[in-house]
Amino acid sequence: MKQSNSVVIPAGLLYAALWASASVATKYGVQSVHPLILANTRFFIAGIGMLLFVYGIQRPKQAWPIGKQWGQLTLFALLNTTIYLGAFVLALKQVSAGIGSLSTATNPLFITLLSALWLRRMPRWTELGGLLLGLTGVGIATYPLLQTSYATLDGLLILLGGMISVSAATVYYARVDWQLPTLAINGWQVLIGGLLLLPFTLVFADFTTAQYDARFWLSVFWLIIPVSVAALQLWFFLVRLDPIRASLWLFLCPIFGFVYAYLLLDEPITLYTLIGTGLVIGGLWLGRKV
Repeated sequence: MKQSNSVVIPAGLLYAALWASASVATKYGVQSVHPLILANTRFFIAGIGMLLFVYGIQRPKQAWPIGKQWGQLTLFALLNTTIYLGAFVLALKQVSAGIGSLSTATNPLFITLLSALWLRRMPRWTELGGLLLGLTGVGIATYPLLQTSYATLDGLLILLGGMISVSAATVYYARVDWQLPTLAINGWQVLIGGLLLLPFTLVFADFTTAQYDARFWLSVFWLIIPVSVAALQLWFFLVRLDPIRASLWLFLCPIFGFVYAYLLLDEPITLYTLIGTGLVIGGLWLGRKV
């Protein structure tokens, strides 16, 4: 157990630090291009890059999807990449990076509730109370931001839809008996997710105002290497050990996220922020209480 903890704890801390940074990187990127252009560029480069590494360098046996595995990858990609990350970049155009990080901390509650529905059991009162407390905390933290244009109601609703989708993806991933290497799963789900998002990008994105400048490419680089590759590999490792315990590392995302947003984007940290974050963490504790 000690050997296990010596690996899991650093992996969990690094995951939370990297995943929380996605909000700031996205916030920079959407200043240069439409959010969907940023998302699709990230998905295609990251997906193709990971698959080239798997099949061109690693070359493991039985690494190509066959039969029903294509359907499993497509459903996972739809929930985890197309809907969640597509919604995330759209929302970050309308909400602060700190709130983007705070929203990820509600995932464990949605994961717990969706797991309960999947197993056809009634959620416990602690789970329902934890969800209510967590959502209240998000509401309190975002209230002053709504007054100062750091967040909009539409942006928060888009963010909520994304959180539900990625929670469903986590439950689904943990329930499937994957026969593919983790990096191959990650590469295919990101690439397929990008293909599913592409029609919406072509229809709704504004290409005429896009600026493919240094800020855009630095954002893309950060979202690909530290986030799409490193953080997701750590997440898959933690989920395979225990999806419920893995979700607990999301508690740290708001802390990292608000610090990043304060230092890099000059976003405010107020008493509302501290109270709201405290309620979210309290809701998560209550939701996990047996």
